[in-house]
This record gives sequence, C-alpha cells and structure tokens, in this order.
Amino acid sequence: MKSRKSLAVAAGMLAVAVSINVGMGSAYAQSSDAAATTSAAPSAKSTKAANRQLAKDVRRSLTKVKGLSVSKISVRANGGAVTLAGTVPDASQIDKATEAAKGTAGVTSVKNALTIREIGQ
Repeated sequence: MKSRKSLAVAAGMLAVAVSINVGMGSAYAQSSDAAATTSAAPSAKSTKAANRQLAKDVRRSLTKVKGLSVSKISVRANGGAVTLAGTVPDASQIDKATEAAKGTAGVTSVKNALTIREIGQ
C-alpha cells in the first residue's frame, strides 16, 4: 500500500514538473514576442518628446517670418499634424503663419485656428 501511495505521489510530482516546464516554454515565447512588438512601436514618452520638438520647430519657423506677430500664437503638434491657435492683428498674418508651419520639416498637415483681433483689444 505504501509503495502504491509513493508511486501516486511521484506520478503527481512528475505531472506538475512537466506542466511547469511546458508553461515556462510558453511564457518564454510570449516574453520574446512581446519584446519584439514593443521595440517596434514608439513609446508614449518618445512620441510626446517628438511632438514637443516638432511644435518647437514650428514656433522657431514662425519667429523667422518678417512681419508676423507670434506672441499670441500657440502651436500644438500630434504626429506631424500641427494646429495653430490664437490671435493675430490682420488676415495676412494668418496666411504667413500657415505657410511657415507647412514649410517646417516633419509637418504633414496644418490646421489653422487663428483669429483676427483688433489692435488695442
């Protein structure tokens, strides 16, 4: 009777060891697959940094345009799409700002939400 019980315990331990070994093989495969997909996609941190850099580059382009008042213009970037918001003194500056933003490296599209404000307001 004792040998039968010992045999059952040994068989149970063998089954557990085999299932753990098989599970570890699967976990290892999943781990390497997960690492491959995460390295291919940019992280949220790097995406935010790229968006901030693009917005900074567009602002720099805007400041180089003669006759453009940039003090009331804000720039947001999201994956190459740029949004200009704020106010400018006249309509010609809206076009200047749009063209300057479009000419910046990395910009794929420009949404212009600039409005005209009267001088003194």
